[in-house]
Amino acid sequence: MELSLIKILICDDSLLIRKQFKDLLLSHGCSQVFEATDGQDAVDKYKTYNPNIVFMDIVMPVKTGIEAVSEILEYDKNAKIVMASSSGTKTHLRKSIEAGASDFIQKPIDESQILNIINNLKKEA
Repeated sequence: MELSLIKILICDDSLLIRKQFKDLLLSHGCSQVFEATDGQDAVDKYKTYNPNIVFMDIVMPVKTGIEAVSEILEYDKNAKIVMASSSGTKTHLRKSIEAGASDFIQKPIDESQILNIINNLKKEA
């Protein structure tokens, strides 16, 4: 699947992080990038847009990323969700994987790491 056809949802309470993610994806030809500001917004937008891949922060207001992962996976057991956190602890990693996340990355975001994850998840789709 071409990157231009992939729908990606970025969920982070930081406008700066969302902009960095979005700019990176747009620069590589991804034209369908959606944004969510907290876990509940991510759940709602997932149901609206049905993205192929979600990049989800862990620590957010309203609903945490881990809570949102669980809820999204109840809605769609095949959802591909990558957790992204600047406070990457072993506890966060373990909870993310237990909740059903496909992968985990540490912020600040790294372009090659993001593109590798997208390519790997595209193969699984």
